Amino acid sequence: MPTVPASGRTAAPGLAVPDLVFVVTALMLTHVAGMAAFLTVPVLAPVIGTELGVPLKLAGVYTAVCYLGYSFTSPFAGGLVQRLGGVRTCQLCLVGIAAGLSAAVLATPGSALLVLFGSAFVAGLGHGPLTAAGSQLLHVVAPERRRALLFSVKQTGTPLGVVLIGAICPSLAQEIGWHGTLIASSAIVLGIAALMQPLRRLHDAARDPLHQVTLTGARDQLKLFREDQTLRALTLAAMAYGCSQFCFSAFFVVYQVEALGVSHIDAGINLSIAQFAGAAGRVLWGVVADQWRPWRVLIAIGIATGLAGIAMALANPAWPGPLITAAAIALGATAIGWNGVVLSEAARAAPQRAAAATGMLATMFAMAMVVAPTVFSALVSLTGSYGTGFLACAALAFAGAAALAGARRPPP
Repeated sequence: MPTVPASGRTAAPGLAVPDLVFVVTALMLTHVAGMAAFLTVPVLAPVIGTELGVPLKLAGVYTAVCYLGYSFTSPFAGGLVQRLGGVRTCQLCLVGIAAGLSAAVLATPGSALLVLFGSAFVAGLGHGPLTAAGSQLLHVVAPERRRALLFSVKQTGTPLGVVLIGAICPSLAQEIGWHGTLIASSAIVLGIAALMQPLRRLHDAARDPLHQVTLTGARDQLKLFREDQTLRALTLAAMAYGCSQFCFSAFFVVYQVEALGVSHIDAGINLSIAQFAGAAGRVLWGVVADQWRPWRVLIAIGIATGLAGIAMALANPAWPGPLITAAAIALGATAIGWNGVVLSEAARAAPQRAAAATGMLATMFAMAMVVAPTVFSALVSLTGSYGTGFLACAALAFAGAAALAGARRPPP
């Protein structure tokens, strides 16, 4: 297998299929672990809140604080990858996530908010460079004819992480308590970091240990948003599509229960189905993008996300259960399915700075996700309707598609 540079594009035709599968699987697992940073404490909120006296509605704030931490370290992704290599940067991120999760066990009734939000911030700091580091690593080894698919498979770890955490953590908490569940989650995250170690010798071989990770480098990474029209369009689309993804995942259960009269159990099942649709959508869109033109696929995803958002906004208690589930599948497959193709195109647009390009995109995305749930909640409060929030998400999705339609495409 060839040695490849950490900051460039090499087709890597000599990378054997089993080795490529191992790389993609390991990176997919990093995204499963990454979702632990955002969701483990919120999923355990009913248990933690009862014991510590914390309002359950603050679970959404926890996720926003996690994204805030994310936005602090994501701009340094390009520099970290150059200095440490993509594999070691991923491992460092996972250690940070585990540290944040472990810190949450220190919460007491008198210190709950301070400790829990502190743990969210630390976990977010850890997560920040993870997506960019994995994207750089995959960008170097992915065959051109399968790159969108491989990026999309890597990104299926996010919805699969949502499903696994939502399904396992509540039951585990009944057996070993929420403290034990957080420690177990941290151990799994560290285990995934250890799993990546065999990749380091080959894929981090061209790192530059003398490269300085500086604020100037972070600023230069963020300047890509202003300087590169293609990356700017991709980033605006990611931010717009991400609002639908995040708000749908965060509010769909309570929307069903409060506005549509769906039982809590059925509402949770519908969310899980939608997340599975998102995972399948990521693979499907990756396959289509490799066969068709990725840019057009992204525009089509935006339009489909907007239409699905309108359908979700129009839902009412008179709708039969299967129709609500169908709307959830449609929004899941579109609003959750775009990530792999966007990251693949961002890496293609800046082949010599793939980590910096995807890191900039991830930083801007995180900033949008800090704001999105607050705005969604405000719209619901002002209008008394969740439909208004979903219509706003639909409008953003259409705007994201328009930004892509008017921008310059990256070279094939």
